[in-house]
Amino acid sequence: AAAPRVFSFRDARWVPDPVLEPSAAVRTPQPVPLVIDNGSFQTRAGWASADPAVPAEPLLRFRSLAARSRGARGGAGAETQVGNDLGSPEPLRWLLRSPFDRNVPVQLELQELLLDHVFQRLGVASQGCVDHPVVLTEAVCNPLYSRQMMSELLFECYQVPKVSYGVDSLYSFYHNRRQNWPCSGLVISSGYQCTHILPVLEGRLDAKNCKRINLGGCQAAVYLQRLLQLKYPGHFAAITLSRMEEILHEHSYIAEDYIEELQKWRSPEYYENNVHKMQLPFSNKLLGSTLTSEEKQERRQQQLRRLQELNARRREEKLQLDQERLDRLLYVQELLEDGQMDQFHKALVELNMDSAEELQSYINKLSLSVEQTKQKILQAEVNIEVDVVDSKPETPDLDPLGSEQSLEDVESINEFEPLFAEEQPEAEKPVAAVQPVFNLAEYHQLFLGTERIRAPEIVFQPSLIGEDQAGIAETMQYVLERYPKEQQAILVQNVFLTGGNAMYPGLKARVQKELLEMRPFQSSFQVHLASSPVLDAWYGARDWAVEYMTREEGWITRKDYEEKGGEYLKEHCASNVYVPIRLPKQAPRTTEALAPSRTLTSSAGNPCEQV
Repeated sequence: AAAPRVFSFRDARWVPDPVLEPSAAVRTPQPVPLVIDNGSFQTRAGWASADPAVPAEPLLRFRSLAARSRGARGGAGAETQVGNDLGSPEPLRWLLRSPFDRNVPVQLELQELLLDHVFQRLGVASQGCVDHPVVLTEAVCNPLYSRQMMSELLFECYQVPKVSYGVDSLYSFYHNRRQNWPCSGLVISSGYQCTHILPVLEGRLDAKNCKRINLGGCQAAVYLQRLLQLKYPGHFAAITLSRMEEILHEHSYIAEDYIEELQKWRSPEYYENNVHKMQLPFSNKLLGSTLTSEEKQERRQQQLRRLQELNARRREEKLQLDQERLDRLLYVQELLEDGQMDQFHKALVELNMDSAEELQSYINKLSLSVEQTKQKILQAEVNIEVDVVDSKPETPDLDPLGSEQSLEDVESINEFEPLFAEEQPEAEKPVAAVQPVFNLAEYHQLFLGTERIRAPEIVFQPSLIGEDQAGIAETMQYVLERYPKEQQAILVQNVFLTGGNAMYPGLKARVQKELLEMRPFQSSFQVHLASSPVLDAWYGARDWAVEYMTREEGWITRKDYEEKGGEYLKEHCASNVYVPIRLPKQAPRTTEALAPSRTLTSSAGNPCEQV
């Protein structure tokens, strides 16, 4: 087998979305629908039109995240960025906010920011409103309150003419339909936050038997991060969630038989042939120096010259401060000579001095200090000139005036002595003899062995991360057992896999194995994988919008919103089932129940007794 390759993290930065100029076909002869796949991981938006001039693919794809930058105190200067405008999520990890709780939008202020970003970047040019119909995806069995707030946002804030809601996985199922496919099937949708098992009978969702598993790609990334941080505590900060998502997308797979696959990884040969090494970024400065003795000497002289310049700068700053204070003291002494005694005594009090003799003593000390500093600066300039002319390898003296060398200069030189001691030229040893103690590049590598299958396995075995839930296989069997055997046979003839986690290699084979174990002997079943598990939801919504553009089926108009409320839903082949809110009716108050109260009120004369 070939030697294992070393992979580098791409750490790709997000490119900000440009403001697109829509073609005239999206406005004429009538505004075409705007399709938005409102996912908890990524938002995708584009136009739905049969015109070839309009692209049949999502024009915007960005993470469903927003972050408010930290501006000045009081909130001034704060700026909110959305999606790809963030550049990279890691520096803003603790500032990122999502409108979703699991896969249900609950923060409508953040949802409004995402919609603003979509309408602005797609170039919606209508003034004060969005005059395009909107097709929006929502969660399975979406709560009525969430749909009510979303309808209120679209109709009241954006003034859209009509809107249609549908389930993303059903749109994907609708897009992948074929001539020989039945209208019934079992949809397994595994996304970023949740995994759903959706039975579809005769083209409609059976909402009563839908089941949800609260596990998805987000929990797998967190689990993988914990595994690698425990395995490599020295690289704790470098093991970020973004890099874990990259590992999941490109290096992980689902084992057909988890226990058997673990047994394979116990073999050293299998491990060496299948391990993936992820290279973390590192610096080569610690690998050892390959400089010649002349280069080391030149480098040492440069460091000494920088030290001289630093000392000269400190002397100039000290000279400036001493000169300013000396000028102030001389001004106070002039007040004494001019006979202005009141101002002189006030100045002494400000200087915290008691007498004119103390003032004179400070003046003498400062004058002497100023003169000595000037001489040091002059001598240092002469030394720098001598160092430039002199090319001898001997170490130049920092200050020939040994008696006048300041204590801080000696301390600064002592700080650099360990550095210089390491770089002493050694003529006896060749440069090639300098070898690193260990391979630093290999030290900064993450070896991915069983971690490649452990993280994706949580959707089949939630107990790996301590979750008391059933996996995909148990949930699928539970849903099938709620139907008679005839309907079970119909459902398993079209088991459809979609969602981001369907991109894992081996998922289809794993589901086939689980079905083979749970189905009766010699019974048949078929498992289909979406052509594009991530984008098929948007493509299906576009197909539906193009087909139903001129119909009334599935569209909620503004009149429907005003008459029936924001939670109202018009059903179609890819929508949820509408369950209206039924409030208990209050029983009317009868005249017999009111009669005693009237009698009591008329007969009692004392107000306190009435109460």
